[in-house]
Amino acid sequence: MSGRDTVLRDIRSALADVPGAEAPDDDPVPHDPRSQQAGLDVVELFIERAADYRATVVRVPPSDAVAAVGRALARTGARSVVLPPGFPDDLVPEGPWSRLEDVLPLTVRQLDAADAVLTTVAAAIALTGTVVLDSGPGQGRRALTLLPDQHVCVVRASQITADVPEVLNLLHPRRPLTLISGPSATSDIELERVEGVHGPRTLDIVVIADE
Repeated sequence: MSGRDTVLRDIRSALADVPGAEAPDDDPVPHDPRSQQAGLDVVELFIERAADYRATVVRVPPSDAVAAVGRALARTGARSVVLPPGFPDDLVPEGPWSRLEDVLPLTVRQLDAADAVLTTVAAAIALTGTVVLDSGPGQGRRALTLLPDQHVCVVRASQITADVPEVLNLLHPRRPLTLISGPSATSDIELERVEGVHGPRTLDIVVIADE
């Protein structure tokens, strides 16, 4: 018996007690992600899970947000920072770094030479410690978060959802989505962890608490 025959046999066996006239939508599976995650402190859970993925996460009041972004850039010694269109001016800190605005747009060589990029997010997922970008205002095109060595990501507490089903209900299905859980990492043939191969080596997340 071929592999195809085996798969078809198992499918027929699984469907043996299903009435022939029944359609897939006749028996919907109820799913209310908010009720399943009721009682969760999604902000604290997000911070915990993102830190598990080796992201550096801080939670600050709105009055300290721009200073927190500045501290993240100073910690790595950034000298040049990429700013996507629509990134809030009041969250861009003063410092020894030059600002590269992606309005031409910047070339691959310019992005690769930049030390850091600042972005906002479309949403974040608490259970997986993931930030979600959809190329909206303040997030920019995907290349911006792949080439600079540091990604500083600003997340507002109100943007943090409990889980993946909940966040998918908020996102536009036709926008290009980038889901980021920690800094870029992979393993070589000896299972040694290597960071920064497929994206930024450092991920800093500044969570702005609700007022």
